[in-house]
Amino acid sequence: MKTVVDRFLRYVQVDTESVPEADCFPSSEKQKNLAAILVEELKEMGVEDARMDSYGYVYATIPPTTDKELPAIGLIAHMDTSSAVSGKDVKPRIVENYDGGDILLNEAQNIVLKTEDYPEILDYKGQDIIVTDGTTLLGADDKAGVSEIMTLCDFLMNNPVTHGTIKIAFTPDEEVGRGVNYFDVEGFGAEFAYTVDGGELGELEYENFNAASLKLTVNGVSTHPGTAKNKMKNALLMGMEFQNMLPACETPEHTEGYEGFYHLDQFEGTVEKAEMTYIIRDHDWVKFEKRKERAVKICDYLNELYGVGSFEYLLSDSYYNMKEKIEPHIHLVRNVEKAMKDVGIEPKVTAIRGGTDGARLSYMGLPCPNICTGGHNFHGRFEYIPVQSMEKVVALLKRLVEIYS
Repeated sequence: MKTVVDRFLRYVQVDTESVPEADCFPSSEKQKNLAAILVEELKEMGVEDARMDSYGYVYATIPPTTDKELPAIGLIAHMDTSSAVSGKDVKPRIVENYDGGDILLNEAQNIVLKTEDYPEILDYKGQDIIVTDGTTLLGADDKAGVSEIMTLCDFLMNNPVTHGTIKIAFTPDEEVGRGVNYFDVEGFGAEFAYTVDGGELGELEYENFNAASLKLTVNGVSTHPGTAKNKMKNALLMGMEFQNMLPACETPEHTEGYEGFYHLDQFEGTVEKAEMTYIIRDHDWVKFEKRKERAVKICDYLNELYGVGSFEYLLSDSYYNMKEKIEPHIHLVRNVEKAMKDVGIEPKVTAIRGGTDGARLSYMGLPCPNICTGGHNFHGRFEYIPVQSMEKVVALLKRLVEIYS
């Protein structure tokens, strides 16, 4: 049987980077390359119904080994990687028996993973750490989750373990917020599920941000700067005025925990026209609504100041806090906590400062908390994951299956 590390090292070398602005699904056809590999491996294990649909989703069923009436459990991970840093030509390397010092990732380019910058890596002294060569991300988000679920599938198909029906799904385009746009909840057939898409070992999450996107178009008036007095309306400066009317410290770099924020993600344009893209986040529903109201009021005020149509906006909700949908099924959280303790993992129940496929799935009728994968520093060239953490997650999934049996 392939180890979780064997699988992971293979999967991360398949480029599955998703494309934020693409108008097709999946956003990049290359995601289907990994999907095809997973279907082939599942079939080799003996999973007869493993398949990829036209959208690139992989679905599979581990059949029950008992006649007892047990709930059908779902396990889900996403195949795509973030476009924040390239996912092409990933060159993973295992640093065996990590000595607690800085890790030289790339000598030619002097790229170093420094303990000063990432002190949490010191917790893994003596373990085996998988890193990049510093020129790409690693892809543990979420190929670690994919590898851990696949390793569990192989174990269940080849060992006499009593369990109910296990439903498996691997999704595209999670990183661009469209991962479950075409997910077949009814056809999937699980009563509830878990995404294996979290970070460090022990993370367990059933709360996430409420999220919205705001797209502003600022319409200015261009004229020769030499004769611009009382004529020019500089869209760039007008956009800056909008930004300056938002709370200065309510940005990602100044917030943590349950604190929400406004994040200016993109700003480009000319004197004549500028475009600004924001994401708005808050765990609390009332505060979330007030954040959106504030943005609209600022636009209304600036339209009074500069003229109707100076600020055009498109405000749309992206996803909501899954806490409301999980709490009626709190056994989902309690059973993971028990499974973690049983295999020697200390549970760390945290709130996600972002979203997962599970958040949207929970609102689609499939309650779906999020479980750790063991990785760190996602979406960057200093991403890493300890081998022992991945092995622990596999043990956790095995124990979770036992608890539901």
